Amino acid sequence: MVGLGNPGPKYERTRHNIGFEAAQELVERHFGRFSAHKRTNAEVAALNIGGRRVIVAKPRTFMNVSGGAVKALANYFKISPANIVVIHDELDMDFGEVRMRLGGGDHGHNGLRDTTKALGTKDYHRLSCGIGRPPGRMAPAAYVLKPFARKELDELPIICADAADLIEQI
Repeated sequence: MVGLGNPGPKYERTRHNIGFEAAQELVERHFGRFSAHKRTNAEVAALNIGGRRVIVAKPRTFMNVSGGAVKALANYFKISPANIVVIHDELDMDFGEVRMRLGGGDHGHNGLRDTTKALGTKDYHRLSCGIGRPPGRMAPAAYVLKPFARKELDELPIICADAADLIEQI
């Protein structure tokens, strides 16, 4: 499981980091802890979920170039793309909606595009967390880097719990 986001305090609680938030929820739910994994340039936690060893990671690279870290994780832990779940923000879904799918397009998401390029396949799972479209004529790139509104922050734990529930089901 790889939660996508941007590293550093500047990007905490922004829409683009909902993948990090969902990964954090899963790790905390199973009493795990992230630690630096230098060979993969990611924060990694090893969990036991339903009797299976699950690696949860947050790349320490920026969202748009996270594919290298995903590929390094897959290689290091010997995980095939079909067993990878990438958790990401999705503009084309209503805020709060969570959906899992295997393969498909990147819908203009640069983190997914880079991951697909690095893995050499589209055949990995995507857990999409809806953040909704930007208001008015705001550019999508600016919208995803804005912090959640106060009302959205109240709902964020529920969305992350829904994402963690989906992961536990698979």
